[in-house]
Amino acid sequence: MTQGRVAILEIDNPPVNAMSQSARRALWDEITRADSEPEIGAIVITARGPDFVTGADLTEIGHKPREPHMPDVVDRIEASSKPVVVAWHGRVLGSGCEIGLAAHKRVMARDARVGLPEVRLGLVPGAGGTQRLPRLVGLPAALDMIATGRMIDAVEAFAIGLCDEVTDGDVRAAAINVAQGLIGKMQPRLSLRAPTPPEPGAWEAMVRRVKQEARARLAPLRVIDLVGQTLSTGFSQGASQERHAFLDLAASDQSRALRHLFLAERRIRHIHGLEGIEAQPIASVGILGSGQVATGIATLCIEQGVPVSLAAGSAAGVQQAREKVATLVARAIRAGRIPAHKQQEIARRVGFTNDWAHLARCDLVIDASADEGPAVTRLRELDEMLPARVPLAVSYPGADWSSLAALVRHPERLIGLHFFAPIPLIRAVELVRFPETTPSCLATVLGLLRRMDRIAVPCRPASELVGNRILARFRQQAEFMLEEGAKPAAIDTALEQFGLALGPFAAQDLAGLDIAWARRRKEERPEGHRSSVLLDALCRLGRFGQKTGRGWYRYVEGRREPDPEVEALVARAAARSGLPQQRFSIELIQMRLLATMANEGARLLAEKVVEAPFAIDLAMVHAFGFPAWQGGPMQAADARGLRSILALAEESANRDGPDYAVAPLLRDLVATGKNFASLNTDAEPAAVTQQGGARLAAQTA
Repeated sequence: MTQGRVAILEIDNPPVNAMSQSARRALWDEITRADSEPEIGAIVITARGPDFVTGADLTEIGHKPREPHMPDVVDRIEASSKPVVVAWHGRVLGSGCEIGLAAHKRVMARDARVGLPEVRLGLVPGAGGTQRLPRLVGLPAALDMIATGRMIDAVEAFAIGLCDEVTDGDVRAAAINVAQGLIGKMQPRLSLRAPTPPEPGAWEAMVRRVKQEARARLAPLRVIDLVGQTLSTGFSQGASQERHAFLDLAASDQSRALRHLFLAERRIRHIHGLEGIEAQPIASVGILGSGQVATGIATLCIEQGVPVSLAAGSAAGVQQAREKVATLVARAIRAGRIPAHKQQEIARRVGFTNDWAHLARCDLVIDASADEGPAVTRLRELDEMLPARVPLAVSYPGADWSSLAALVRHPERLIGLHFFAPIPLIRAVELVRFPETTPSCLATVLGLLRRMDRIAVPCRPASELVGNRILARFRQQAEFMLEEGAKPAAIDTALEQFGLALGPFAAQDLAGLDIAWARRRKEERPEGHRSSVLLDALCRLGRFGQKTGRGWYRYVEGRREPDPEVEALVARAAARSGLPQQRFSIELIQMRLLATMANEGARLLAEKVVEAPFAIDLAMVHAFGFPAWQGGPMQAADARGLRSILALAEESANRDGPDYAVAPLLRDLVATGKNFASLNTDAEPAAVTQQGGARLAAQTA
């Protein structure tokens, strides 16, 4: 459409305006047409829908590029003989930001957010972002944005010079107004601008920070090189090197793994049987309990603006819950998860009571009281008390989920929720759907979890779910290796090089060895099941981890150091085991533990505890810190070859007993030449396939 002498080009490629081939073609054609028409004096690029442009179509990566390529489209915008203004609203990501960098002016809605998040997919911007952004905002600010992939709001964007104007009103109207003022005034191209040299030390400090945070990721290190070269390299050469880096990274295992997780987060939202089922509105959540789980869930609700009623069985329990929630909320405020302007609302979002009857007024009730003693009676009382329309969720750490439905009269409204600590920070939630659970109940609980930005991993009821079961095998196998010649520090180092923040022994020291010891003493180990006694021996010596200054390591001024006493204890246990001793390379440690996790994942899939390998990957990445750039244990096993994984799993089964039996599914995949990815059969979500065409509105107003 046109307004006066301003052509208004509207990107319309629902649902998220990704720049698929059809969208690129439409934008190229309309820019070219508007640029050639004498009556047009300026051009505004805007978009329909909640977002401006959220990036490229990921399904095109890995395939032969189709013209017009995004760098060419962006260059065409910049080369326009008519001034071009963009109107940024909603999310402005990736190529959406690069379109704006090629334009001559940028107008931004107050509530918009802009970023170049390609590093989160193991990539770098591919349409000039690493070359134009430093020329606009300076090298340190550009490196900060691109290497972290973070989105910034309009206030910060204006402060660093990324946008020229911020409006609380109609961003399209504001952009048109700016464009009308530019008619006849050709604007300089950003690609021709020389970047401003950074303040002394500023660039070096930002580089150090990026390298420290990158750990084993490749993309942030490539960003350092690309942004840094803008001081000495012309735009065309820099853009060529950027494109080479993009294509190189797109073919890397890291990018494939990160794209796998990106698509998995969208696939997991599509649950069979919920098509057309609407979630019931939840205006308030009731929680029973005063322990860590109950108060953690309550704090999460408070952070997300969901009113909460927290009930405990006594006045003392109410006071305990009040104090714990106050501590957690204060922590969230300090961390910035609760904005300053919303802090006054907190008191209105939460109430405390020892009268359970108050819970009957809520739209969803969560029983999180298991850590306060046997919960069977409380669960039954809640089931009898609550109206039939109210979903009843159960959140019991370590619950035998397969037995819970038999405890209530109304299992059709029962849901299991397994949160991971610390609850406000961990996005993954294992969601247990019982055979009797109605689609409406499931949709309602899912709606709340998505409102709170949680990743729900659907599971069938079982004695153990996904995350804890795989983690238990992982930790056991790490201890078994100690009896075969490995040392705790060698195992931790190998896994930290793999990408874990902490190896298993350092992580146990941080959490406290006495916690695992107490749990192990309650377990009964059947005949023929291998079990390591090393952790028990450490605990009997009073070595409970960092809190006592001694665990698997000794701690000197907060630094962990290998302890000769522990190494001697390990050596004696290895000698008593009678097992063959071997030298453990970094690769062998990583592969043996990966094979353990992948084999246990295959067993979970065969038992139908979880539907798809990508669900296991999401649980392990988002709940237990499996490195995202490895894609999760199932994706990482595929990348390293299932034949090697099977060979290690067979060795483990022969050596370690029935707990480590090889999953028949794993054997079948190897025999047929398939991998775990072949089991991820769900159709690609529409949000990333961009089904259908794209158009640019160019009508006469």
